[in-house]
Amino acid sequence: MNKIQMVDLMAQYERIKPSVDAAIQSVITKAQFINGPEVSTFQEELSEYLGVKHVIPCANGTDALQIAMMGLGLQPGDEVITPSFTYIATTEVIALLGLTPVFVEVDEETFCMDPISLAKAITPKTKAIVPVHLYGQAANMEEIMRIANAHNLYVIEDNAQAIGCDYYFSSGDVAKTGTIGHIGCTSFFPSKNLGCFGDGGAMMTNDDELASKLRMIANHGQSKRYYHDQVGCNSRLDSVQAAVLRIKLQHLDSYNDARQNLAAHYDSEFQSIPGITIPVRKAYSTHVYHQYTLQVNPELRDRLHEYLAEREIPSMIYYPVPAHRQLMFSAFGCDSLVLPVTDYLTERVISLPMHTEMKQDQRDYIVTTVQSFFKQL
Repeated sequence: MNKIQMVDLMAQYERIKPSVDAAIQSVITKAQFINGPEVSTFQEELSEYLGVKHVIPCANGTDALQIAMMGLGLQPGDEVITPSFTYIATTEVIALLGLTPVFVEVDEETFCMDPISLAKAITPKTKAIVPVHLYGQAANMEEIMRIANAHNLYVIEDNAQAIGCDYYFSSGDVAKTGTIGHIGCTSFFPSKNLGCFGDGGAMMTNDDELASKLRMIANHGQSKRYYHDQVGCNSRLDSVQAAVLRIKLQHLDSYNDARQNLAAHYDSEFQSIPGITIPVRKAYSTHVYHQYTLQVNPELRDRLHEYLAEREIPSMIYYPVPAHRQLMFSAFGCDSLVLPVTDYLTERVISLPMHTEMKQDQRDYIVTTVQSFFKQL
């Protein structure tokens, strides 16, 4: 049995090696490394896949979030509501721009923003909401958009962990996550469901004027070369990464299918074990399993983590310290917030290996090892 990885990028590469190698070599041969044709073609292909009018590539997912907030004209002191239970990139850009983060609860089952907590947090200073589609499960976007529209607030979707996820509205309409709010943001970090061979990111919007503004900000704030209309930044997806992403985009649905199949197998093996709560699949969306995250009784979670490591099975705790308890936000007085569901989850979550190339012997070893841990209790 090969060594088990949380994400086996090498095995994934081996399956598409000829196509990827040829695509990279083509970029090298053309020597158009920045803003080359691969970038423009990729954004068109991703736009078609997502069913959104505009895709604006950028250097990484964190930049995507920052540029989105800049593009919406948010000003220092404006409040931005976001869950505390998320990766720090979602929240750090809020403080970086001089905005005020307002942390709210997540739903215990989905790990995503709780609309009731969101509604209670809105004040006259609130300007934007940043829901996170965590672990590959969509937030309740229909309800979030209803609340946002009622209060005339912007919605920026953090879709870094859920690209390819379908959202089903009560009307019967279907949309990809990242295309529902005013702006969607994603990351192409190598371990993501759609990942490149370095850093990369993108923004999505159906608003023509907003798309032009986002492109301008990402390119030094210039509307045309050497004419800079506003303060911007330098955030570009390079041609090599775009070439890799064009190949991987062709496989994204099959990658997500493989993740769903592995998750279904995990579910069938773990659902009857006392002390384990398997991930929830909400009827309003698919789940693309960027992570397969269990909830385990807190007195057992860290012991399970160590037990797996001793048997050469990696596992991760996403995330052990929520944003509102991070030192970087102490100036906002966030550490006094009472978010019991968030605290509950940080003590219980543990993610198992989840990727597209899992072999049966690896899968079976993970399952039997987890089962053996609980049998010995």
